[in-house]
Amino acid sequence: MKKNPAARFSAVASLLLTVVLVSGCSNDMSDLQSYIDDTKARPGGRIEALPQIKPYETYTYQASGRRSPFAPVQQTASGGQPTGPQPIENRNKEYLEQFPLDSLEMVGTLETDGQTYALVQTRDSLVHRVQPGNYIGQNDGRIVAVTESEISIEELVADGIGGFFNRSAAIGLSN
Repeated sequence: MKKNPAARFSAVASLLLTVVLVSGCSNDMSDLQSYIDDTKARPGGRIEALPQIKPYETYTYQASGRRSPFAPVQQTASGGQPTGPQPIENRNKEYLEQFPLDSLEMVGTLETDGQTYALVQTRDSLVHRVQPGNYIGQNDGRIVAVTESEISIEELVADGIGGFFNRSAAIGLSN
């Protein structure tokens, strides 16, 4: 019976590969042994002593009658009320106050009877007419001016310590 030449070549190649790999595994480790002997022959060094650990000194907090550094500072006037601008608490919220300013777009202006209105579009594609004095945005923003290119807004932003400060913002006309 005649064998396939490809199978015969494969068998010869695998036998040759096995012989090469086995010949690489020899028992001659003299170079490794000489390295170990040289390393052991070197003189040993002295190990430094561990540093002395100083005992912990406790600290007693002496300012117990003062304000806690972890409590927020309340800036109050003589009447006990926080100073600075304050939002109007008992007013009805307007529809556009539920949207963040960056989600609103100015899409145009409208002039009627000498009054200029801005047209503001929400993400749901509804267009609303606003004028100075209307509230807009989530930070008690009040529209202070309307021009053909932008809506100027004054927002009341919490300062983190019980008060508020004014911040200017604007919504520009989108193209």
